[in-house]
Amino acid sequence: MANANYTVINVTSFIITGFDHLQNQKLLGFLILFAYMLILFGNSLNLCIIMTARHLHKPMYILICNLAIVDIMYTSCSSPTMISVLLAEIKTVSYYSCLSRMYFYHLGDFTECMALTLMAIDRLIAIRYPLRYHSLVTNSRLILLIILTWIAGFGVISFIISVVDSLPYCQSVMRYVYCDYASLIRAACVDPEPYFLLSAMISMWPLFGQFSFIFCTYAVLAYSVAKLTNNSNKKQMINTCVSHVIVLLSYFAPKMFSIFLTRLGVVLTLTQRNALQIVAAMTSPLINPAVYSIRTKEIRKRLADVFLCKKVAPIHLKTSS
Repeated sequence: MANANYTVINVTSFIITGFDHLQNQKLLGFLILFAYMLILFGNSLNLCIIMTARHLHKPMYILICNLAIVDIMYTSCSSPTMISVLLAEIKTVSYYSCLSRMYFYHLGDFTECMALTLMAIDRLIAIRYPLRYHSLVTNSRLILLIILTWIAGFGVISFIISVVDSLPYCQSVMRYVYCDYASLIRAACVDPEPYFLLSAMISMWPLFGQFSFIFCTYAVLAYSVAKLTNNSNKKQMINTCVSHVIVLLSYFAPKMFSIFLTRLGVVLTLTQRNALQIVAAMTSPLINPAVYSIRTKEIRKRLADVFLCKKVAPIHLKTSS
């Protein structure tokens, strides 16, 4: 219900003013542009390497591909908006363009969390049931699970969008740095608290339910790895788990930090809230491809072959010395 203290207007576009108080806007714009280019390059490179190498068409690499697609979508709904505001000084975003960017931004956020959960389950099965792994985790089953997570994301975010689209708006000025749920609620002629409670309830499961589940899987993995007697296998398992933990922390840490500060009663300034938004939107997509390129042996080897222009001879042409 619209607040009687505000005047409802017909909003056709929003003006993003979250950066107006900053002095070095161009510098920040170039930093975000550089980070965005690295995100596109790194994730696209991982996608190309995995898609063009048939021996990498395995469950773990399908999950990495899914994460790369999510990261590209996730950051592409926020970074171009910030770059256009900071570098091109184009601050106006049409209403439906802002709504669509918000949709895919939160869809990326949701599916990223689901992708990390699937990766944790995959590693748990691989380490706990190594002999049954290939029969339990097949490419077709995994692709089906990935599709189901996307369908669930479309359903949840569509509901949120329908709520936002039905609201009356009082102002076209947006004090945040890109289009998301919080920024549109703040611009609406409503008491924001019930709507933030709705978003908090929806995000409660990914942030606490799934995070707790993933944390428990890694506790089980740590126990299983500790019991291994073969040092070579133990080292390989540890390297794999460390990669996933780094990716996990890069996604959850900014969100948990923000919630932790809020629970402590720390009042954040607009600049600090916007800084947390930028970190949350760009940290995980920036770290993920680097982690999997550096720490995954098969991808690292494939990268070396590509950049060093190596040609691997077919097995039947190799001769024994």
